[in-house]
Amino acid sequence: MSRRWHWDFEEEKRVPISSPAPAEPLVAPEAPQLTRAAHFRRRRATAALAAAVVLAVILGLLLGSHHRSAASSASARARGHGPYDPRTPQGRPVGDARELESKAVSAVLAYTPFVRTGGGRRREVALTFDDGPGPYTPGVLSVLERYRVPATFFAIGKMERYFSPSTARELRDGDVVGDHTETHPAMAQLSAHEQHEQLFEQLARIELLGGPRPRLFRPPYGSFDATTLRELHTLGLLMVLWSVDTGDYLQPGVAAIVHRVLAGAHPGAIFLMHDGGGIRTQTIAALPRIIRALRARGLRPVTVPQLLLDDPPPRRQPLPPGLSGD
Repeated sequence: MSRRWHWDFEEEKRVPISSPAPAEPLVAPEAPQLTRAAHFRRRRATAALAAAVVLAVILGLLLGSHHRSAASSASARARGHGPYDPRTPQGRPVGDARELESKAVSAVLAYTPFVRTGGGRRREVALTFDDGPGPYTPGVLSVLERYRVPATFFAIGKMERYFSPSTARELRDGDVVGDHTETHPAMAQLSAHEQHEQLFEQLARIELLGGPRPRLFRPPYGSFDATTLRELHTLGLLMVLWSVDTGDYLQPGVAAIVHRVLAGAHPGAIFLMHDGGGIRTQTIAALPRIIRALRARGLRPVTVPQLLLDDPPPRRQPLPPGLSGD
């Protein structure tokens, strides 16, 4: 290998070690100092060059990140969601809408512990999804985002360990996330303490994700008792049942899911569907047809809190005698 590759050592190796020392200096006494100064300048130049390269790399990464962020924001605007100041379909910022909807929930709780439907005076309906988040939740969200439709998701706490990015996406989209317990038990079979833990642990998980504390609860299997209602009152939760069960958890086929929604579609209807708890490809495939058909009938899908705000349920509703559902 050529000596020139060791360019930074050339000055030190100019005179071989084995050469006899000259009787007289070959250069002026200042020369060794000048050589050391030149060596220092070369090292300093090398360090400056390396620093410049590192700085250029960092700037490149920052600029790339900025462009990706800008592209992501543009994509979010195209989909109608994202952290760029998301809006509800009514044009209000999500934060403002949530405050109004929370007040609507409190107003309804003042006269009833549960709802099954809206008042029927406005042409609004609510799409609700249980048992997520899960591997099929992103597919459900993609359809809702494409059609700019908000929905209400009743999430299971333990599923947040694995699929919390989907819940974060729901919150960014302006969807509402409710409580579907921590592990999906039949509540009527639990003690008061166990029911409280099931409710509270899920609430804590959603708050840890940065979401607002849920105000809505959906009982797994439609199972609840007087103890459940007392615990809900303590935690400020409104129980949301349904007026139409699509039976999608049984995977009856896309056509059957669509038919059940449209057969029960009326102003104030609350539809029960699922984004978790099993294979949900049929639900995802049915959603576009459901949304188009509801709109063709002049029915506008909204979140459950928005439905309560615009069209409060009637007072003195009888509790349903026997619910089914997953």
